[in-house]
Formats: sequence, structure tokens, C-alpha cells
Amino acid sequence: MRGAQRGSASDLEALFDAHWPRAHRAAYLVVHDSALAEDIAQEAFLAAIRNLDRFDRGRAFGPWLHRIVVNRAIDAARARSLRREAELTEGAAAEDAREPADSTVLAALAGLPPEQRAVVVMRHLLGYTPGEIARALDLPRGTVNSRLRRGLDAMRSEL
Repeated sequence: MRGAQRGSASDLEALFDAHWPRAHRAAYLVVHDSALAEDIAQEAFLAAIRNLDRFDRGRAFGPWLHRIVVNRAIDAARARSLRREAELTEGAAAEDAREPADSTVLAALAGLPPEQRAVVVMRHLLGYTPGEIARALDLPRGTVNSRLRRGLDAMRSEL
């Protein structure tokens, strides 16, 4: 981390290699679009690198990066949802931009609102505790717990 903060290209590359797979997976599981997930993860890495001077080395880099990734993915999912609603309102044929789900669980996950999807992804697919999610997303723990419960209940009824 220190080398990356000093601008070492090899240390930045090592940081990227260590965190890219989970960052991309987190973005994909929120937006369900490979190309968009790649863009989100790349933009999140760039934002993190630009702000490395503000990063507290006493904390772990992964949760900080995931906060950036998940927030950007939620924003992208909301924007895409608003665009779809606008297309429907205008009478245009709405196309489903999501990739086909690989399983019924992914399909149920895709049906959740972005805020619920983000906490379910962070908890059950990335392995964060509710407290870590609350800190990462800057939310009260009760909000994380309620989003998690509502998301899981919705998925359970779908499955």
C-alpha cells in the first residue's frame, strides 16, 4: 500500500491484481451486465488510485474499494432502471439489458432493488459481516440488516 501511495507502478499493479476479481464480481452481481461491471470496477479502481493519499493505511483496502464499487454499481443500476422506465413511458419497446441468469438464485438476485442486492452480494457472496457492510456503505447497521432481511425474504419467495 505504501508503494502504491508513492506511485510505484509495480505496487499499483499488485494492488489491482489482488483486488480486481472481487471488485468485478461485486459490480457484476449488482448490475448483471459484464461490460457495465467491468466499466464500474475500472472506474472504481481509478477513483481509489486518485484518492490513495486520503486512504487510511490502518484500514483494509478491500472494504474501501468495495464501498466505491458497490456505490457506483447501485448508481448504475438505478440509472438503467430509470432509463427503462422512461422507454416504457415513451411507448418504446423495452429490452431487457440483463444477461441471462446462470441459475435461479442469480435470477432472484437480479430481481431485487439495487440497495438490497448490494447488501446481499456483500454479505453472502463477498463474505462481509453486517457491521463491515454498514461501515463500508456508511449506513446504520439496522438499515443493512433490514435491507438484507427484505432481500433474502424476496429471494426466498421467488425461489
